[in-house]
Amino acid sequence: MKRKPFLSLGLFLLSFFGVISCVRAKNPEIKIINNDSDMNAEKKVLVVFFSHTGENYAVGHIEKGNTHIIAEMIADETGGKLFEIVPEKAYPAAYNECIDVAKKEQAAQARPAVKGDVDVENYDVIFLGYPNWWGDMPMPVYTFLEKHDWAGKTVIPFCTHEGSGLSGTEKRVAGVCKGAAVGKGLAVKGTTAQHSGDQARKSVVSWLERLND
Repeated sequence: MKRKPFLSLGLFLLSFFGVISCVRAKNPEIKIINNDSDMNAEKKVLVVFFSHTGENYAVGHIEKGNTHIIAEMIADETGGKLFEIVPEKAYPAAYNECIDVAKKEQAAQARPAVKGDVDVENYDVIFLGYPNWWGDMPMPVYTFLEKHDWAGKTVIPFCTHEGSGLSGTEKRVAGVCKGAAVGKGLAVKGTTAQHSGDQARKSVVSWLERLND
């Protein structure tokens, strides 16, 4: 596990939770001592993501999605638990067919059913990842977000893209995750995630270090 970025994440958690000390546990938990209590409180980290495999723009046919790769890096650097948002009905593997379906869902503001769930309410810091599809999150991400109570949570977005960056999706996350504190997001190109792993990880590490700014 990498140590330096975790320490920076700890500083970020200090700013959000008013804590005076934190240490890394052997599981996806961050133990924090609060100012107003002598008892240790556990701040748990979750990395939730939606990702698409098959034929993708600019990277061809891929076995692991662009966002999935970045999500694993974040989980590795923070000790967070991974959870993938998977639609019950898979998107077509072929690129053009996939975007046709996704565009129709976006136009209709659909909420496609998703498989499984995770108890977000049991976590304190949630990193949320998704590909940028036409300036928005894929609709299954909304399905997942609308299932949960986000009050008191810290939600930190990240996305993959091929030139459009976050496109204001941070505000969309804040609009859905009522009562959550939304941190500054990260955008990584899919081509970087797939073909330049060292560069992608450096971007992740640098971002984690800046979260306290």
